[in-house]
Amino acid sequence: MIAKIGRSGNLYGALAYNHLKVENENGQILFANKMIETANGHYSVAQLAQSFAPYLIANRNTEKHTLHISLNPDPKDEVSNDKFREMAEEYMREMGYGEQPFVVFKHTDIDRSHIHIVSVCVDEEGKKISDKFEKMRSMNVCRELERKHGLIPATDKEHRKNDKIFSPVNYKAGDVKSQIASVIRHLPNYYQYQTLGEYNALLSLFNITTEKVEGELQGQLRQGLLYIPLNEKGERAGHPFKASLFGKSAGLPALELHFEKSKTALKNHPSQKTLQSAVAIALQSTTDELSFKKQLTEQGINVVVRRNDAGRIYGITFIDHNSKSVWNGSRLSKELSANTFNDYWNNNIKPEIKEPVLQSQAKVPQLNDTEDLPMEKPHYLFDFLNTEKHEDGLIEALGGLLPEAQGEDYEEQDFASKMKKKRKVQRGQK
Repeated sequence: MIAKIGRSGNLYGALAYNHLKVENENGQILFANKMIETANGHYSVAQLAQSFAPYLIANRNTEKHTLHISLNPDPKDEVSNDKFREMAEEYMREMGYGEQPFVVFKHTDIDRSHIHIVSVCVDEEGKKISDKFEKMRSMNVCRELERKHGLIPATDKEHRKNDKIFSPVNYKAGDVKSQIASVIRHLPNYYQYQTLGEYNALLSLFNITTEKVEGELQGQLRQGLLYIPLNEKGERAGHPFKASLFGKSAGLPALELHFEKSKTALKNHPSQKTLQSAVAIALQSTTDELSFKKQLTEQGINVVVRRNDAGRIYGITFIDHNSKSVWNGSRLSKELSANTFNDYWNNNIKPEIKEPVLQSQAKVPQLNDTEDLPMEKPHYLFDFLNTEKHEDGLIEALGGLLPEAQGEDYEEQDFASKMKKKRKVQRGQK
């Protein structure tokens, strides 16, 4: 079993991300420790957040106060809900968080059974709970849980391998061919994509692009594929490599087979509805491209926008690292095509998209009835996401659960944008 521990200053974001899975019937709440109870055992995001409020109010100087942990058994392990609850309690207790409020979510939108735990790392007096030797302690706890519950052990070698798979190519570091190989040989095992365009969008996160080449051999038209390294600006930064240098799995025939398998796997897949909701929420609650991308990034979704020389948006792709799937905007939903975003961001024509309706409330089993808490207003989530301060980016917002590729530096872009506007105002006053 592999544990991923991440910290951020975005408690509500972590709760909203997991609760959205529940609302879309792609997850459930398995257990709640030291949480304020409700009369019917159902919770909204705001109600869950109330249990952590006293700890955050007492917080002294801990900036990254929110814990977002995932426990990931081997895909071959069969783990019941009761066993997941027991392991979550044991893990939190051994890591020093047993007396903290925390909520355990089980995700069911992918084949691999796993749980997420959301908590805070400051105690009731606002003091930070020690995280010394955290990784080592976590690995030891996981080994003990594997032994106690009969799970398949995760070796240190597997840990190191998974950490190295998804690293963006750095053309300045040399040995570019090996860097590209380390990415493209593993992507088909982790991600589903249905077209070469979606594949290229995913590759762009790792500073790689592909290009089709055609030629004639012995009177027959042949097609091939080139892999090209990119710099941090998305520009070509080195000579291309033939797909054949990376083995058959990197060539067009293998990719086309993967496209077909992905189409079958993603047809009517629940992750599509979850992603639609997340994108629609971000579109409703933001007014520009930067804030839109930033909001989705904090939920584990990268956005790749393609423009022509005139600046017109002709393509948009969403990469959902939670379900490991890649979606062209128009494939995800007709309302989310490139034209929609071009009209909004370039022409200030706001799209008429129906606000996603959150349906059932998440249910927590085995909780006693008590006085119900006030329900949140329907617009509360949108208002919060629209005003929430920028957090620390893709990996920390989701607790280190995603590949190392983080895409754009949103904080730097946001600062540059503000300075640009400031200079325009100053020029106008002269």
